[in-house]
Amino acid sequence: MITVTGLELQFGTQKLFKDVNVKFTPGNCYGVIGANGAGKSTFLKILSGDIEPTKGDVSITPGERLAVLKQDHFEFDECVVLDTVVMGHKRLYDIRLEKDALYMKEDFSEEDGHRASDLEAEFAELDGWDADTNAERLLMGLGVEKDLHHHVMKDLKGSDKVKVLLAQALFGEPDILLLDEPTNHIDFKAITWLEEFLITYEKTVIVVSHDRHFLNKVCTHMLDIDFGKAKLFVGNYDFWYESSQLALRLMNDQNKKKEEKIKELQAFIARFSSNASKAKQATSRKKSLEKITIDDIQPSSRRYPFVGFNPEREAGKDILTVDNVSKTINGVKVLHNVSFTIAKGDKIIVLGNDEIARTTLFKILAGEMEPDEGSYKWGVTTSRSYLPKDNSAFFEGIDLNLVDWLRQFSEEKAETFIRGFLGKMLFSGDEPLKEANVLSGGEKVRCMFSKLMLSGANVLMLDEPTNHLDLESIQAVNNGLIAFTGTMLFTSHDHKFIQTIANRVIEITPSGIFDKRMTFDEYLEDDRVRMTLEEMYGKK
Repeated sequence: MITVTGLELQFGTQKLFKDVNVKFTPGNCYGVIGANGAGKSTFLKILSGDIEPTKGDVSITPGERLAVLKQDHFEFDECVVLDTVVMGHKRLYDIRLEKDALYMKEDFSEEDGHRASDLEAEFAELDGWDADTNAERLLMGLGVEKDLHHHVMKDLKGSDKVKVLLAQALFGEPDILLLDEPTNHIDFKAITWLEEFLITYEKTVIVVSHDRHFLNKVCTHMLDIDFGKAKLFVGNYDFWYESSQLALRLMNDQNKKKEEKIKELQAFIARFSSNASKAKQATSRKKSLEKITIDDIQPSSRRYPFVGFNPEREAGKDILTVDNVSKTINGVKVLHNVSFTIAKGDKIIVLGNDEIARTTLFKILAGEMEPDEGSYKWGVTTSRSYLPKDNSAFFEGIDLNLVDWLRQFSEEKAETFIRGFLGKMLFSGDEPLKEANVLSGGEKVRCMFSKLMLSGANVLMLDEPTNHLDLESIQAVNNGLIAFTGTMLFTSHDHKFIQTIANRVIEITPSGIFDKRMTFDEYLEDDRVRMTLEEMYGKK
């Protein structure tokens, strides 16, 4: 168990946290959420002891071991993969090193013998003899093939390094597990394995993630960091989000009788209780949900941007035909005889293990790049708008404030109109007068969505649209694209985003494409896909 009492952290005049009191208990998984800059990762560093709080205390039950997912992907470059995993249990690894050093001594003394005996006893108690086997089991589960286990870390590609560091954190079943963005840069098969591992994990897990599907699968509680405060809620991310929205509606509806509000709350709780995870904690979680009263759910003070698309005209039946398109980039053929047609209303997720191939296809269809072979044709009634993964060309060297920047893309030039669009994306007060070239990554993406909304396009092409966005913005974009009545092609690494939007899957492979009208979950369950998932998104 880990207990936080009276925690405060102050940088200069800014207080990041104030009077935070929370207790994390075994058998639960806590998702830490909050807007960008709220201090989620900093909070985990305080729990791990990497950062000292200004005031307050973090205490861990004596004898319990804490493990942290390392963020430096180059820290262990000179270490063998298996050794790197075992290093996750520092005491066990230190014993192994000392024991091996003793046995290699030429002048092995009686005192050395006593020391070796003590070390052997502790080594056995820590399950040291099965350390390599247990490390291999974790690596194989995450998709790191056995022939890589004796390589040094620097030989591994980036996604495999992340998996090794995950295995390191999980190794030896730590009593407290701190995971900061554990699903970044790993494939869907590894994420699924990690979800199943954590669902049945009986120790304490605290996780920061922008992956809503992951938070929904593994979390029993959400810790919401908002305006320097931290509030603990029972349930997963969807329960927290929808309960806060329900609370806001109930609070705004002054004419509703309390009995009606209670009935609405009970129906809401019943729906979520019946959908509880299959985890061992599901029964206790259900009981906890059923104990919630009308006063327990509170509207969040978090602000959500508004994302909504209104096509200026409806597209006709013919949208797009792609005929045998091929393209070579830097000597590598990334697209090979790609052919497909798009129908009105298709919302297509474009997948594939080569992100260059996906982005190249989008650039060709957007008219920014010519194919080497083949052709494509847009329907005459289509109007297109493209969100590139790299939006730097729209901002670098641009000496304009946000109002003037967005005015470039608007037929209506009035400042009040432009400010209204920026306000939808949470640029209020003096913020629209900020220079466009000094924006953060998330702010740039929000500006790009303002540009997209102004376009009135009936076809959207979005390359990794949730990159750099916080959970609130992701949720808003997700809702807006579900409601969009036009046609879409998009790429994403966000499971829930894909599942709730896509009605068709196109996967780019070295030999062509896989194309089927299906949901993303159906795609993941496909036998052919199950055989190749470990190769998905290997490069990011």
